Amino acid sequence: MSYDRYVAICNPLHYPSIMTWRVCIQLAIASWTSGILVSVVDSTFTLSLPYRGSNSIAHFFCEAPALLILASTDTHTSEMAIFLMGVVILLIPVSLILVSYGHIIVTVVKMKSAAGRLKAFSTCGSHLMVVILFYGSAIITYMTPKSSKEQEKLVSVFYAMVTPMLNPLIYSLRNKDVKGALWKVATKNFSNRLRITH
Repeated sequence: MSYDRYVAICNPLHYPSIMTWRVCIQLAIASWTSGILVSVVDSTFTLSLPYRGSNSIAHFFCEAPALLILASTDTHTSEMAIFLMGVVILLIPVSLILVSYGHIIVTVVKMKSAAGRLKAFSTCGSHLMVVILFYGSAIITYMTPKSSKEQEKLVSVFYAMVTPMLNPLIYSLRNKDVKGALWKVATKNFSNRLRITH
């Protein structure tokens, strides 16, 4: 999506020739392939460890860092594999996204039209907010030294639950009809509460 925004804002006249169906399919396949690769590597390293004793995971869901805590052997190799996969699936994509948004910001700042700048920033702002929430919390979970279990649980809630919940809200609030309907519901509820209190 950041590449799409980059091409649309930085090379608008070439957009139709750059963002073809073929390019979109290649980007989707690359994304799915990297996700499958990382899942297979993480699962292989995590599930090959011996687990004895308690099988209770002190986490919201069963993910690799939570499982490593239960292993009954040295987990250094598995932790390194998960860290390296984190570089592939987290640091490389977020770096490319931030570079593309850097180019977008430079292009938008150079625009003469204030309305054009506002439209470009509003188009990209929602996506950038989701990217920062998702990747920021995932990087804290997978790429930093281990912190307290409670802090890990709290951070994982952001990339596992909060970001997917915010996605439809953030993207739909750019639609004028959705904004209008939300405004009607909010003002109707507010006026109903005023009537009840009087």
